[in-house]
Amino acid sequence: MLRKTGKRIAIWFLLGCLILQAGFVCMPMCVWAAPDVATPSYIVMEASTGQVVCEQDADSKRSPASITKIMTLLIIFEHLKSGRIRLEDQVTTSAYAKSMGGSQVFLEEGETQTLNTMIKCIAVASGNDASVAVAEYIAGSEGEFVKLMNEKAEELGMQNTHFEDCCGLTDSDGHYSSAKDVAIMSRELITKYPEVFEYTKIWMEDIEHKTAQGTSSFTLSSTNKLLKQYEWTTGLKTGSTSKALYCLSATADRDGMELIAVVMAAPDPKTRFQDAITLLNYGYSVSRMYTDDNKDPLPEQKVEGGIEDVVQLTYAGPFDYLDTQGSNLSEIQKEISLPDLVQAPVAEGDAIGEAVYKLNGTRIGSVSILAAKGVDRAEYKDYWKKVWILYLMKR
Repeated sequence: MLRKTGKRIAIWFLLGCLILQAGFVCMPMCVWAAPDVATPSYIVMEASTGQVVCEQDADSKRSPASITKIMTLLIIFEHLKSGRIRLEDQVTTSAYAKSMGGSQVFLEEGETQTLNTMIKCIAVASGNDASVAVAEYIAGSEGEFVKLMNEKAEELGMQNTHFEDCCGLTDSDGHYSSAKDVAIMSRELITKYPEVFEYTKIWMEDIEHKTAQGTSSFTLSSTNKLLKQYEWTTGLKTGSTSKALYCLSATADRDGMELIAVVMAAPDPKTRFQDAITLLNYGYSVSRMYTDDNKDPLPEQKVEGGIEDVVQLTYAGPFDYLDTQGSNLSEIQKEISLPDLVQAPVAEGDAIGEAVYKLNGTRIGSVSILAAKGVDRAEYKDYWKKVWILYLMKR
C-alpha cells in the first residue's frame, strides 16, 4: 500500500512539474519590471523602427536646454546633403554669436572657422557661440534659422515642441520640448545622417583660434561622460540649465541594435548619466530584433494591356520588428499578397502588393512590393507586333 501511494505521489509530482514547465513555455509574453530611475521624464526608443521600449511622462513639455542643438545639427546636416553648404566652408563669428554665454568655445568676433570645426564645437563642447554662428551662416540670422527648426519639428510630428533659439540657452517658457519629441529628432538625425557619430564620438580634440591677436590652441572636451562610462555609446547630446535641470539624449549601438534613451529634468549630472545607463541596459535586456532582408525572389506579376505581359517585382526594403514581450520570433510568418493581374500602364516603383508579417496570427507589419520597372500600355501597333512574333514562332 505504501509502495502504491509513493508511486502515485511521484507520478503526480512529475505531472505537476510538466504542467508547470509547459505553462512557462506557452506563456505568450514576459512581464518586465519597469526600470528604476530617479529621472521624472524619460523614454527609450529603438532607432530603426522608432518603436518605444519604455517611457514615463514622455509627452510633458519641458525646457530642453542644449539638447536643442540636436535639431540644430539636423538642419546643418540637411543643408550639407542638399549641397547648399560644405564642410570646407568658412564660417565667420558675429558680435552677436560671440556674446552668447553658457557653454562656449570662446570664438572672437570676426574669427573664421571651417564648418567642419564649427560642427565639432557644437557636437563635442556644446558651444552656444558656434551654434549661433552656423545658424547665421545658413539662414542669415538666428531667428530665420529657428523658423527652419520649428518647420522641421512640425514635419516630424513633434507635437510638444517649440524652439525660440538654436542652442537652448533661453529660459523662456516658449522654448520647450518633450522626451518623446527629443527621441524623434534624435532618431531622424542618427538614421538619416549617421556621419554625425564622427563628431559625437569625439572625447577630446584641439582646435586653433586664429584672430587678430594671434593663434592659440583650445581643447574641445566632450560634455557626454557616457563616452567613458558606457562602452556602446555613440552620442548624442547633453543639456543643462537652472530651469531644465539635467537632460541627455543618449544613443548606443550594441550588437547592431541602436537605442535612444532620453532623460529630462534629472536632479543632478551623476543621476542624468546613471539613469541613461540604466535605461539603455533595460532596453537591451528586453528587446529582440527580427530582421528580414527581403532578398528572396518574387514571382513575375501578370500585366494586362501592356507592351509586356509580365513585370518583375522587388521589395521596397527590409523588414524590422522589435519585440519587447519575450515572444518566439522564429514563429513569425511571412505572407506574399499580390493581385492576379494589374492593368497597364505600370510605372517603376508602383506598389503592386505587400509582404505581410504575422506573429501568433496577429499582423505585426508589412513591406510593400513594387514594380521593378515600368510597362507602357500597349497600342494598336504593339498588338500587331505580338501577333507577328507568334506567327514567326509557329513557322
